[in-house]
Amino acid sequence: MSQRTYNELWAEAQVELSRLLVEELPEEPILPQKDRAAFFQTVAMLYVRYLQVFRQLEKVYDQVVHPQKRRLVLHTLEGVMGRILELKNEMVDKELCEYHYMDDVLHDLKLTPADLEIAIPHYFLSERSKDNRERTTMLRNILQTMESTGMQKRVTKSMSQDEAIRIIQVAERARQGRLRAALNEASRRLSKIPMAEEPKPSDMDRAAVRIQKFWRGYVERKKAKAVRIEDMTFLGMTPHPKYQAPCEAIITADANETAIRNKQREHEDDYQKAVTEIANHLLEVEGQDIANNMKEQIRQWFLECRNLTGVFPDFPDDDEGGSAILFAEKDYEELLAEMAALEDDGKNKKGKEEEKKDAKKSKGKDGEEEEGLVMLPSAFLADLETCNKTFVDFWETRTESRNFNQRHEVELIKEEKRVDIESEIRVKVDEQMRQELADWRLAVEKTPAKVYAKKKAGKGDKKKKKGEKDLTADRTLESLCQEMVEEGLLKQASSVQMQDYLGDFNYLGTTLRQNDIEPMPSLADVRQLISLYGILPLGSHVVHEKAPLTKAILLVGPAGVGKKMLVHAICQETGATLFDLSPFNIAGKYPGKSGLAMMLHLVFKVARLMQPSVIWIGGAEKMFYKKVPKEERAIEPKRLKKDLPKSLKLIKEEDRVLIIGTCRDPINTDIKSLCKMYTKVILIPRPDYGSRYVLWKHLIEKHGGKITSALDLSSLTKISDGYTPGHMIQAIQQVITKRRILLQEKRPLTAIEFVAPLAKFSPVFQEEEEALKKWYAKTPLGKKRIKAAAEREEKLQAQAKAKGPAKKGKK
Repeated sequence: MSQRTYNELWAEAQVELSRLLVEELPEEPILPQKDRAAFFQTVAMLYVRYLQVFRQLEKVYDQVVHPQKRRLVLHTLEGVMGRILELKNEMVDKELCEYHYMDDVLHDLKLTPADLEIAIPHYFLSERSKDNRERTTMLRNILQTMESTGMQKRVTKSMSQDEAIRIIQVAERARQGRLRAALNEASRRLSKIPMAEEPKPSDMDRAAVRIQKFWRGYVERKKAKAVRIEDMTFLGMTPHPKYQAPCEAIITADANETAIRNKQREHEDDYQKAVTEIANHLLEVEGQDIANNMKEQIRQWFLECRNLTGVFPDFPDDDEGGSAILFAEKDYEELLAEMAALEDDGKNKKGKEEEKKDAKKSKGKDGEEEEGLVMLPSAFLADLETCNKTFVDFWETRTESRNFNQRHEVELIKEEKRVDIESEIRVKVDEQMRQELADWRLAVEKTPAKVYAKKKAGKGDKKKKKGEKDLTADRTLESLCQEMVEEGLLKQASSVQMQDYLGDFNYLGTTLRQNDIEPMPSLADVRQLISLYGILPLGSHVVHEKAPLTKAILLVGPAGVGKKMLVHAICQETGATLFDLSPFNIAGKYPGKSGLAMMLHLVFKVARLMQPSVIWIGGAEKMFYKKVPKEERAIEPKRLKKDLPKSLKLIKEEDRVLIIGTCRDPINTDIKSLCKMYTKVILIPRPDYGSRYVLWKHLIEKHGGKITSALDLSSLTKISDGYTPGHMIQAIQQVITKRRILLQEKRPLTAIEFVAPLAKFSPVFQEEEEALKKWYAKTPLGKKRIKAAAEREEKLQAQAKAKGPAKKGKK
């Protein structure tokens, strides 16, 4: 598509965004809602609409080549991402559940389930900073060197000579047994072959008839199959072979995309050069005049203040804004009031918070009714309003008939750089005027500058907090990475994408909840949740700093549902560095208390330096065992239980570091300590029918199999109930071998071939899933949900009792 098309798409997204801002920021305050279901419906509607704006803006930012437009689109895109996360947090707080089903909202907005997918912005990887790319390259080189030289430490079990001889003997006897069995089978087949006899004429006629019968049947079946394929292709039920291979349109689209990427880089380089040249030109031409005007205004302010008060005023500090406050065209009295308000701001906040707490307590004690449900304040709406205003004021009505190549706008650069140059000059002018003010005081008031400096220092003294002690201050980042790679703590993420985690949409979620039945989430719901909590905050530092902070996520589910795959997908989509602190991986490494402190220091220091980073803890339940099993005492699974939560507290909003734990059997753990560390607990179930159908189809084709009418996918999906994606992959790998791929033309794949390999695995039974659901009900969010359900039930019973006597009285 052309640049004009994407400009129109941008305009459409901004129109919808302006409507959303009008709804969320009305002139009159929004009244609280008492109906929880109606409130959730409102928030869900906003969430879906913001999600559509996000998808449009992501596409625009990916394809537009104008450098200044891309900057504004990026600011808007980050604001929309943050608002989506805030609305998601709002829905979790009000519905008390991580999974939400919005098929009714989709129906009202005339959208499809595909419109709910979280699009992963391409710029997360393509526009990483130069330092980040250099660090990633350094880490890749270290990992390749370690793999080629075999320097990475491996835990090997010692073996005696007798044990080695015994293993060799067993393997050799097995080989001889297989060879003997093959010879016996061959001789048995030879003995069964009957002696050839001379055929009779009647036998030859019967043979000819039989051949004719089979041949005619084959021809008719082939014709019927061709007609069926033609009908199914016409109805869109099966893909046409012509469109299975990449067509010319797709190849052309890929070439156009590459050309757009090159043009974006070219225009960005030209823009950066123009910014430098224009800034230098403005500084040379207008810099001296700007500085002289500032000095005149400040001197005028000095004289006005002395005429009003009799003394020279205190010059504002840089923390208060410096002389920038003086240029706001305010009177001296208004300026003093504003500076006093800035000083008292911190004190007033604490008092207001205490008053709010006391008010809440008094309301709860008096038994008054709730005021209603209101959305929490947003950290992104003000930024979105600013971006929308910039678009309306400058870009909406701008004609670009003379800017066909979408180059940068020089006048816009001048306006932006004037503000930056004024800020730079103001800092230098402030230093000069502070000195000039001190000279005036000394000349007129005979007061040295030291007295005022001591007064200000007394006001601004604050206790400095002690920072974390750096145990490796004398070491380079490269040496730290090399040591962690050798110890196996720093690893290369597998090459998997979020779209590889397949699953279908849950089409009956809302209907089931309306009938008081809690539906099990589908794998598509899991994929959406991981994208929201893991990928969007790690990919954007603006979103991570302002959105609700999630430091640790726990993925709970049976073996084979794709927990580890999701961890690697997060790393691949955001370019994050992967650290492995699983109990089995750290067993025997960095022994002792000092060694453990050093290991955690290394991991979190390098994670901050190479952010975004993901710290993976496989078998997270082992850290919180109530009683450690005998077979696992040697690895000390509870080593990190005390020290890791302390390190977790040191992660701040600006640190894009995420801890992800994976857990398959959390039932025998200390749930209180586990949930205290992991703020988000995501339950991953076994795949439902729709997800299994999608998985079978995609995985068979991925491994080289062909989907034909002989392969009954519906029946295969039905009989594989309870099996995880891991089981399916193993079964497919056993069936679809190289030899079987070559035989597909003569003998197509059938569903019965996959049954025997599947039968070797133990499925996830309903009892196991129910046990996980009962465990999840004991988590803080599960307890809140059960409590809220009990309160609703009590209210309904009370209303029913109140209606009963009223009806009797009427009779």
